[in-house]
Amino acid sequence: MRLNPESIARASSRHPWRTFGAWLVILVGSFTLVSAGLFNDALTNGIDFTNNPESKEAAQLVEDRLRGGPEPDTELVLVTSETATVDDPAFAEYVGAIQAEVDALDDSVVTHVGSYLTEDGEVSEDGDSALLPVLMTHTDEDVLSDDAVLLDEAVRSVEAPEGFETYLVGPATVFNEFQEVIEEDIVKGETIGVVVALVVLLVVLGAVVAGIVPILLAAFAIGTAMGLTALAGLVFDFSFFVQNMITMIGLAVGIDYSLFIIARYREERLHGREKLEAIAHAGGTASRAVFFSGMTVVIALLGLLIVPTTIFGALAAGAIFVVIGAVAAAMTLLPALLAVLGDKVNTLRVRRNAGRVEAGTGFWDWASRGVMRRPVLSLLAAGGLMVVLALPYFSIHTGTSGVSTLPDDIEAKQAFVLLEDNFAGGLTDPAQVVIDGDIASPEVQAAIAELESTVGADDRFGPPGELLPNEAGDLALLPIPFSGDIYEDASIAGLRDLRDEYVPQAFTGVDAEVLVGGETAFNVDFFDLADTYTPIVFAFVLGLSFLLLTVVFRSIVLPVKAIILNLLSVGAAYGLVVAFFQQGVGPGFVKDIADALNFQQVESIEAWIPLFLFAILFGLSMDYHVFLLTRIRERFDFTGDNAGSVAYGLRSTGGLITGCALIMVAVFAGFAAGRLAPMQQLGFGLAVAVFLDATIVRSILVPSSMKLLGNLNWYLPKWLEWLPQLRVEGHEAEQVAEPVEPEREPVTVGEAR
Repeated sequence: MRLNPESIARASSRHPWRTFGAWLVILVGSFTLVSAGLFNDALTNGIDFTNNPESKEAAQLVEDRLRGGPEPDTELVLVTSETATVDDPAFAEYVGAIQAEVDALDDSVVTHVGSYLTEDGEVSEDGDSALLPVLMTHTDEDVLSDDAVLLDEAVRSVEAPEGFETYLVGPATVFNEFQEVIEEDIVKGETIGVVVALVVLLVVLGAVVAGIVPILLAAFAIGTAMGLTALAGLVFDFSFFVQNMITMIGLAVGIDYSLFIIARYREERLHGREKLEAIAHAGGTASRAVFFSGMTVVIALLGLLIVPTTIFGALAAGAIFVVIGAVAAAMTLLPALLAVLGDKVNTLRVRRNAGRVEAGTGFWDWASRGVMRRPVLSLLAAGGLMVVLALPYFSIHTGTSGVSTLPDDIEAKQAFVLLEDNFAGGLTDPAQVVIDGDIASPEVQAAIAELESTVGADDRFGPPGELLPNEAGDLALLPIPFSGDIYEDASIAGLRDLRDEYVPQAFTGVDAEVLVGGETAFNVDFFDLADTYTPIVFAFVLGLSFLLLTVVFRSIVLPVKAIILNLLSVGAAYGLVVAFFQQGVGPGFVKDIADALNFQQVESIEAWIPLFLFAILFGLSMDYHVFLLTRIRERFDFTGDNAGSVAYGLRSTGGLITGCALIMVAVFAGFAAGRLAPMQQLGFGLAVAVFLDATIVRSILVPSSMKLLGNLNWYLPKWLEWLPQLRVEGHEAEQVAEPVEPEREPVTVGEAR
């Protein structure tokens, strides 16, 4: 048996219970891995580089030659009062009780807790707040997450006097609170996405059973991806955002892919084919298109694996897992379900004519022919609008917002604000100047003194901390705190000046290597890395997509045009994300809309968003091009009429693709309605891009450009005629494209105009 989409569909439909059994094993295995905690163990709030930038090199030197191991995590207990100061006995008694309770925790949890009572804590200038630094024992993030819960319980066990507030903040605490918000956002996003998707599916497919099946397939894809992520987590760490990514992408593509195949199956049944033959023919057409569409998404995501940082790799891997799961379920599990259900897939109809309408007239036919009557005007108007929407992108400022993007009711956010107001903003994460050389030598000491003097005159920094040399005297760490939020522009600019000006100026001619590390330096290295690799990822994704589409459609014009149109969608999405989320960019009415939607206006768009948004959007947008161009190419091969083929392709896929787009928009909008700024930005960007692609691009730009290009759309140079025949529509094209009048040709409701 040849292994292709049609043969896979035939095998799955002829042996449905074997197929169900195989998927049951996969799902149970995934559930077992997740319930055993392997999925959560794979998650981390950290980002790491897979290369060796300056911040990582500095951290490694400190770990190897100064501390002798990873730096322990320090959580902070912040005690503040509206009625007392640290000099009051009630304040001291409360702080002492907290310190004693935390100190009573097992040594495997907490190594040391300090306070101003033991002279190893901090007090605010006005004396109404005190910091208790808690040195945690473990360095493993998974254990730290549990230990932070024990720490919180110990602190809460001490009853706060009236007028006192107590907060916890630190890497492990923030991670736990991020997790809580993410889980709430996932439930909210899933609820919105599934409810809207079910409504759209009922309208498009016209039957309850047919509407439920795609959601069921999406659930299988998500479960499979969770299991694969848990397995991969034994070797790799995944950003905690991967949960949102798997659910969001899984619902979107899982439902869409199933919808296309169900619609084609029902169409084949209306053509009079027997059940198993209809499933096989749907496999040879729609399943084949699903396979190639899924591959375009995977290719786009593979580009992110080039970037040497774990967040891109982890998020891309999670999305790839769920896309592969969705394609596999659509190509195997769905044919088996259809074989068992048969025409019962139309059970519980909500419309009498569900599954059958007459093609040849209607909105999409009218719209496509109207656009093609004035192709130049249509192209300029729609293209101009997309360019205008993209303009705010040129004002983009990338960075990271850290804890400041958490909702205001989250304790870590409240503690962060109080720390910034009452203590040095960078108290817990200073710039770490690592000096590798003879620390005791006069020239090194003079250089250190000059650097301290220069930094001391810069109001972006606080007073430098105590120099910490190692026992050998050949390495030292000079901590330099920031005076404000370590994530804000002033601190980022200060770090760059520290690296590029202050350190070289102080150590010129000195026999020592000086590196600047710390959290802010790490972020700067990440920003620079994203900027460096963006053109490389673009070239990789666009190049591979061009090659795939050239082979699939045997044309070099269609791939170029598809890439240009998809880039317009991406550019417009970029512009709208900047206008809605970045402070000081969008016009007033845009900000009013953003406020009404509870979007956070931030100083910087998350640095990983543009590149990741491009990869996801390019793959998803190409989905619709593949499905639309499949029908256009199928018709053109039969009639040779370019304009007629475009109109046929648009009217025969218009309702179906619009329904799919609405589902994707609903899913992405559901996640944009969450409370985390990065996911708001990502969800909103995906939603508006899919909406624009399914309306302006597909309804106006595609038909107008194809009309203007005429038969040139199908141009393939003679020297490329050796390319293999990989038609998306498969060998069924000639059989399906029967020489009948369009008005008499029955199609499914999914292909309504």
